[in-house]
Amino acid sequence: MNVTLRIALCWLALGGTALAAGGDHADPAKDAAMRALATRDAPKEVSAQDFVAKEPAKSGYCANIADAAADARFAWQKEQLAVMERQVEERIKLLEEKRAEYEAWLKRRNEFMAKADESVVAVYAKMRPDAAALQLANMPDEAAAALLTKLNARTASAILSEMEAARAAGLARAMSESGRKDATAPAVKKNQRS
Repeated sequence: MNVTLRIALCWLALGGTALAAGGDHADPAKDAAMRALATRDAPKEVSAQDFVAKEPAKSGYCANIADAAADARFAWQKEQLAVMERQVEERIKLLEEKRAEYEAWLKRRNEFMAKADESVVAVYAKMRPDAAALQLANMPDEAAAALLTKLNARTASAILSEMEAARAAGLARAMSESGRKDATAPAVKKNQRS
């Protein structure tokens, strides 16, 4: 308990016993002084401004380390940016690998489709299915599949039905792997006119 508050309480106790002993009159100056002391020594709520104002050493400490804290924050941010940059570089590397893989696949597909020359396709489109099947049976799988891919669906199915089952299945698998849907649309229109 605060020393001043103890003194005020003792003085009040002594004055209270004097009044109880027969003193009818109270001293208004003494009462006002007691109230002022009690008000001054009463506990107050401490606000942030009071704390900063009463503690200049601590605010001085914060001011003294502000530059070091800012440097530490900048170093941390720089480290985080470096980590993110490494992650972006790894993702770019993966994308480049995928792009190279796609380009290789596209090159193989284009080479595959180029093997079937348009003039050869026109010849096979006009042949009887059994004769065309015999011819394609002696061709390499890749060339035969490319040629069948450029024929319209009706002609290609007639030729495949005339072939040996194992050979026809192998050619059909090669055709489906080459992306038949993309390649047949223009060829079907051309062959349907003839």
